[in-house]
Amino acid sequence: MKRLINIFSAILILLFYFSCATDPEKKDSKKELLKNHSNKKAVSQNLNISFLLDLSDRINPEKYPNKSMEFYQRDAAYIKSASDVFEEHLRSKKVLKMNDKIQMYFDPAPQNQNINKISNQLKFHVTKDNASLSLLDKIKNTYSTKPLEIYKLAIKDDKYVGSDTWRFFKSKVKDYCIEEGYRNILIILTDGYIYHKNTIIKESNLTSYITPQDIRNFKLNKSNWEDKIEKESFGFIPIKMNLENLEVLVLGVNPDIKNAYEEDVIKKYWSDWLQNMKVKKFQIRNAGLPSDMDKLIKDFVLQE
Repeated sequence: MKRLINIFSAILILLFYFSCATDPEKKDSKKELLKNHSNKKAVSQNLNISFLLDLSDRINPEKYPNKSMEFYQRDAAYIKSASDVFEEHLRSKKVLKMNDKIQMYFDPAPQNQNINKISNQLKFHVTKDNASLSLLDKIKNTYSTKPLEIYKLAIKDDKYVGSDTWRFFKSKVKDYCIEEGYRNILIILTDGYIYHKNTIIKESNLTSYITPQDIRNFKLNKSNWEDKIEKESFGFIPIKMNLENLEVLVLGVNPDIKNAYEEDVIKKYWSDWLQNMKVKKFQIRNAGLPSDMDKLIKDFVLQE
């Protein structure tokens, strides 16, 4: 009887050995991923991170040069900071609970097909079925290099068509950036100004756009700017929707320095607009150096 038990045990050991030998590369990757999670706190929430890039002439280094660091380079670094948090989030999450997304959008879509092709490479949906260390490494490497390629292609094309952010919210944000069962985060890379030739709408003192010229024309460049906005109802045209399941981080605001109140006016326009749409949480930040912005970006993504 004892001999039969020993034989049976030996068979079980052999079966286990051969089962582990099947597809060793995939199993090693899964095993290592599981091992990395063993001593970390489980993260159950699903992240859905979207980027909206403003590829208007604000990124043109000849028109708007910056000696410390070009604005398009700052954008790319901000994107990397956010994607690093996404990747770290996945590494701290149980494999069986993985169901997280990250992607990039433009409005309007660039005419350059190479840019659109690269943007498709930046769409990832990580689930328990495809999770592996190699996939996480791919996300990290892709987001470290591809966004910068997009900016360089846009600058090389020299065809700046503006940013239609107002219409993106009106027509696309719910379909593109919000999903049930996720913590939905939209990161907008912009100088804070909005303008597109096909979306120039004005209703009394409300508009679908704002430029430095508009701020001067509306006489919002004086110390009474806030009273004027409140009394005369200046701002973006409200979009009637409930975005309580969306968090928005606006990065790269770069006000015209000729107006001491420009930054305040831009942030007031954005704040009123986002609050009107019932956005769950938002922050509006200037175009700081990436080393200074890194913690801010990561804190926003990590802190629900």
